[in-house]
Amino acid sequence: MINKLQNRDILNAINTIDCEIKAIEELKNTLNESLTNALDLIEQAKGRIILTGMGKSGHIAKKIAASLASTGTPSFFMHPAEASHGDLGMVTQEDVIIAISNSGESRELIDVLNYSKRFGIKLIAITKNPESSLGKAGDIVLKLPQAKEACPLGLAPTSSTTATLVLGDVITVGMIERKGFSKAQFNQRHPGGKLGSILQRVKDLMHTGDEMPILEEHSTLKELILEMTSKRLGCVGLINKKGELTGIFTDGDLRRCIEKNAQSALAIDIMTKNPTTATKDMFTSEAVKIMNDKKITNMFVIEDNKPIGAIHIHDLLKNGAA
Repeated sequence: MINKLQNRDILNAINTIDCEIKAIEELKNTLNESLTNALDLIEQAKGRIILTGMGKSGHIAKKIAASLASTGTPSFFMHPAEASHGDLGMVTQEDVIIAISNSGESRELIDVLNYSKRFGIKLIAITKNPESSLGKAGDIVLKLPQAKEACPLGLAPTSSTTATLVLGDVITVGMIERKGFSKAQFNQRHPGGKLGSILQRVKDLMHTGDEMPILEEHSTLKELILEMTSKRLGCVGLINKKGELTGIFTDGDLRRCIEKNAQSALAIDIMTKNPTTATKDMFTSEAVKIMNDKKITNMFVIEDNKPIGAIHIHDLLKNGAA
């Protein structure tokens, strides 16, 4: 049963969420050609996109910079206070600055604004007040909604930072679409962690060369067992005289041979023909799905119908491709 304190907490939570949803809805109504102009400016930039902001706006700016950088738009965060003490030297005339301030009157941004004007550096202003110092300095202004903060005091940045974060996501997704940023490019920027493992390719984990269990399709059962045992992948790939993969022999096939007393049979008679295969550029997550759907633990990787590698589901799961 929910007590009075829990009930109050839940009502406060709902009010906060509703307030922030309203801010996002209002943000939708502020979108206009300025967004297209801002995306044009970012896309045409020969340098980097430099995000800056003070306090909570600065935290949001860091996230936007990180999102842009990870999706193909070179970006970094510059602290406005540090900018006044030498970090402005990192900014070039080929860069674009995105400055964020809810009020548009953050004193710490003044030096950044003056520097951008002095050296003709393009500036995108994100603010609630286009008539503020920041708004007037911006070559392009992306207006934040005039939504009230979810904070009951009306002071702590809540709805305003949520709207700014969403606007940053709008910019990031806009650039992904414009640049045609791919999964492969995303993987190059995320080699570590879960994302990196999900986006690994089969070629990164497959067994090749002498590690690959391969025999000619007329091999004997004894040869199959020796090859399977020495390569330790629980299977053997069978090839024809052209070197093309024609079948696979697995632990399951071996058990069925013993049950049928087929010890004198040749590989071509007892192998599983037309086996499920993978390609080297297939994502490991796709390979895992195929193995799960087919209820198999091994696949050979082929190119022009010839085996170039072998993968085992344990290799994939060990590397996080689940």
